Amino acid sequence: MTEEGSSHQIDRTVVIPESLDAGAPLTLKQSTLWGDVIRRFVRNRAGMAGLIVIVIFIIYSTIGPLIRPYGFSEQDFSVAYQLPNAQHWFGTDMFGRDLFVRVAMGGRVSLLVAFAATGVVLVVGILYGSISGFAGGITDNVMMRFVDVLYGLPYLPFAIIMIVLLGSGVVPMLLALAIVSWLTPARLVRGQILTLKQNEYVEAGRAMGASRGRLIFRHLLPNTLGIIVVAMFLEVPAMILGEATLSFLGLGISAPNASWGTLAEEGWKALRSHPWLIILPGLFIAITVLAFNFVGDGFRDAIDPRTKETK
Repeated sequence: MTEEGSSHQIDRTVVIPESLDAGAPLTLKQSTLWGDVIRRFVRNRAGMAGLIVIVIFIIYSTIGPLIRPYGFSEQDFSVAYQLPNAQHWFGTDMFGRDLFVRVAMGGRVSLLVAFAATGVVLVVGILYGSISGFAGGITDNVMMRFVDVLYGLPYLPFAIIMIVLLGSGVVPMLLALAIVSWLTPARLVRGQILTLKQNEYVEAGRAMGASRGRLIFRHLLPNTLGIIVVAMFLEVPAMILGEATLSFLGLGISAPNASWGTLAEEGWKALRSHPWLIILPGLFIAITVLAFNFVGDGFRDAIDPRTKETK
C-alpha cells in the first residue's frame, strides 16, 4: 500500500511570483495538512488569545509560588482578610495566608487533574471507539449499547459515587472524572472510524494482508487526529468544572492540597463579608474554561474551514 492511499497526504500549491520573467521556472511549494491547520489557527484571534491565556496561567501556576516569600500554608492572623496590596498581591484569607500563592498552587492541582483526566479519557475513548467502529456488527452494537447505558446515568451523581468508592485525593479525583467522561470521545472516534473504514486504502490494506491493528493505528486513527485534538481542548474545561464542582461540594481535593474548587468552597463561607475570596478562584476557573473553549473552536475551524463558513 502506498502512502498516497493513507492519511499522510501533501497539498501541492504552485506559487507564481508577482513579476515573472519569461522563461523563469515555476517553484513548487509543498505544505502539509497540519502546517495549513497551524497557519489558519494563528490567524484566529480568539483562539490565539485563548492559547496565550492558557500559557500564562500554566506559567503562573508553575512558578508563582516561587516568586513570593510566603508559604502555601503559612498563617498570619494579624493580616487576615486583607484586600490586595503591595505585600499580598491577591490579598489574604481568613487565616492570613497569601492568596497569590494559594491560587497558584490551586491552579497546579486543578490543571494537573484536568490534563491527566483528559489524557485517560482520550486513551480509553479512542481505543474503545476505534475497536467498536472497526469491528462493526454485533460487537459494535454490544459496545455501543453499553455506552448508551452509561450515558443514561446522571453525570454528577455518577461522579459522586465514583469519588465515594475510590476515596479522596488527586488520583481518585482524576480517575472518577475519567470514568464518567470517556463516553463522548468514544462515540466521536467510532463515528469517524465507521466512515473512514469504507475508503479504498483500507480495502487495499486488507487485500495485502495488513493486520487489524495496523489498519487501525497506522491508517485510520491518524485520520481522526483532528477531531481528537479538538476533543482534547474541549474536554479539559469540562474536567476543570467537574473537579471544581466536586471540590466545592467537599468531595474532591482535601487538605493539605487545594484546588480552585477548594478555594471557592472556602470563600463561600465568607461570601457576604469578604466576597473576593470566592470571586478570585471563580474568575480563574471561568477564564481558563473560556480560554480552552476558544482554542478548541479555533482548532475546529482551522481543521475544517467549512464549519466557519456555515456559521
